[in-house]
Amino acid sequence: MAKNQSEPGLDRELEELPPELRWREWMRRIEAVLFASASPVPREDLARVVGQGASVDLLVQDLAADLADRPYEITRVADAWGLRSRPAYAAVIRAAADAGGQDLDLREFDIAVLAAIAYNQPITRDGLKDIFGKEINRDLIGRLHAHGLIATGPRSPRRGAPYTFVTTNQFLVAFDLQSLRDLPDREQLQDAGVGPESLKRTP
Repeated sequence: MAKNQSEPGLDRELEELPPELRWREWMRRIEAVLFASASPVPREDLARVVGQGASVDLLVQDLAADLADRPYEITRVADAWGLRSRPAYAAVIRAAADAGGQDLDLREFDIAVLAAIAYNQPITRDGLKDIFGKEINRDLIGRLHAHGLIATGPRSPRRGAPYTFVTTNQFLVAFDLQSLRDLPDREQLQDAGVGPESLKRTP
């Protein structure tokens, strides 16, 4: 959704409005952008619809407070924000809304490979093979790509410069994380029954 510049003719400063109404209008603009965007919107993009001296962070905070009694909320992913339904309404949405295609529907081994990528990124297919002791087929990688959970990372410095894999912002959204720093501690996952082999660091 990012644009290189503000929409021509868009009045960002709103100097004709009193300060309180100006702030409120900036909040509504941010809400409109988040509502219309299918993915989290970075700070620099939100800054294109508000005044030059306005703090996007403070506007988002005020908007989040304003939405406190709504069935949806603001979620932060890295340095971007989006809107999502509150978890309490998940069953209601599944019962009545056309939310097809939003479920990840991943297999257990898909999730194990995704976890290995998350904790060891950037990592090559050979690196994943070292962790799991077998080849990771292209169909599995393709499924994770199709869900937008992983992307191609920098080429490995190894011979042949193979591609590496990294997780995406969509991965953070799907697992309700603000950043990779919010990944559970490896020991906690192992205590919860997640196999240590998929989480170990590659050499």
